Amino acid sequence: MATKDPENARILRDLLEFAEDLNSYGLMSKSSMAKIRSLCVPPPAYTCEQIAAIRTGVAKMSQSVFAAFLNVSVSTVQKWESPRANKQPTGTALRLLQLVESKGVEALIA
Repeated sequence: MATKDPENARILRDLLEFAEDLNSYGLMSKSSMAKIRSLCVPPPAYTCEQIAAIRTGVAKMSQSVFAAFLNVSVSTVQKWESPRANKQPTGTALRLLQLVESKGVEALIA
């Protein structure tokens, strides 16, 4: 979970470190560790080219369908994919992009 608050960021780092310690001693399951990691580690920043590649290569959707799928406007997707617009996805949209990139659109449909 990305956070701009330094205190919250520190807490998330500490939580992740604690979970990794538990995992190293066999006291935490792999699935629980994966869940904690997904909550504590912020999603990557995507370039406009990467976003377009996720949409066309992984999701295989038009901009309008992809926008509806992510619950954003078509204009927003267009700006994400335009180097001149210099607009980046944030929050939930960023996490959804990460999920689509790693697991495909099926992960959001199920």
